[in-house]
Amino acid sequence: MPAVAASPAPEVTRRGSQTAVPCLFMRGGTSRGPFFDARLLPEDPGLRDAVLLAAMGSPDARQIDGVGGGHPLTSKIGLVRPASAAGADLEWTFAQVQPDGRTVDTSSNCGNMLAAVVPFALETGMITAAGDRTTARVLTLNTGMVAEITVATPAGRAGTRHVAYEGAARVDGVPGTASPVEIGFLDTAGSVTGSLLPTGRIRDTLDVPGLGPVDVTLIDNGQPLAIVAAGRLGATGYESPSEIDADEELRDRVEALRLVCGEAMGLGDVSARNYPKMTLVAPARHGGTLSTRSLIPRVCHQSIGVLAAVTAATACVLEGSVAHELATAVRGTDPTVSVEHPSGSFDVTLARDAADPRRVTRSALLRTARLLMAGDVLVPRSVWDPAPTAQENSA
Repeated sequence: MPAVAASPAPEVTRRGSQTAVPCLFMRGGTSRGPFFDARLLPEDPGLRDAVLLAAMGSPDARQIDGVGGGHPLTSKIGLVRPASAAGADLEWTFAQVQPDGRTVDTSSNCGNMLAAVVPFALETGMITAAGDRTTARVLTLNTGMVAEITVATPAGRAGTRHVAYEGAARVDGVPGTASPVEIGFLDTAGSVTGSLLPTGRIRDTLDVPGLGPVDVTLIDNGQPLAIVAAGRLGATGYESPSEIDADEELRDRVEALRLVCGEAMGLGDVSARNYPKMTLVAPARHGGTLSTRSLIPRVCHQSIGVLAAVTAATACVLEGSVAHELATAVRGTDPTVSVEHPSGSFDVTLARDAADPRRVTRSALLRTARLLMAGDVLVPRSVWDPAPTAQENSA
């Protein structure tokens, strides 16, 4: 395991009329966004969120006055710190910002951005490399989930180890290849709802205004999902994301169902939340197990989120679920499920409890990550001025 470095965090400084916050801009899987040392940001959650919104440029559909990418997949933030308790090396908080939203959601998780947590910690000296491969345990503060993450840390000519970003691993939805990031999720059931099946049933029939009775599987194995047959909502399940985003009537039907699903899952009014994610499913077309279209929640994902893929894969092995009914047969105690999505497919290997096949004890998968830019994110001092500790820095 890596050693947690004792070196102090870098300082927040002033740059003219703005506050400069050290930041690494990173891609994790099929998402990207700024990563911060959480120790540098304000302890008050309201002020912290104001800083993050200003950094991203929200609320604005284009996020033109910040570093957000104008899309939910590129409007994500990672906050990382050394772990404060035994059992983990690092703690991280995932923050989701909607481009035109005024809130910062830290109630769910993102397995794609998680792939960049250990590289970030190594790059900033928060932990030190432990050999040619460095494995760290990461506690997600959003949900209490623990993951073991392994990255390549070869030694250079001078003997100094670094994070390897180039390699042969391919992730559908990301151009080219890169060094693999191996992620093992440990017992993720009930990450938000408290149980794998929040209603206690593998399949529910819900009465939805304007739609009537709809069969769904409500499941949470790292990400709360409502899984529904695409055909029941008037879709095929093979549409492109742009086709779904342009179909306002379809998205209205999906949202009407999502609101009812949220109540059924014990989540209350989810109209302003980013979960449950809606997953439209259909039989696989390209040799996989199941075809999916995932909404996050009102925009179609260009691929599928890591934890959404884990949860959808889990539903495939639960006999009687909506996913299982449409999926190619999955066999074995530790099956690999191939979840098809608009950009390709996502393989998830599940380890199941032999005494209780409905209980998934571990989910293993592969992602990639890359450091894109290093420096400071600047926010107006009217938003946050950490004086008198910040030092004046000439513009």
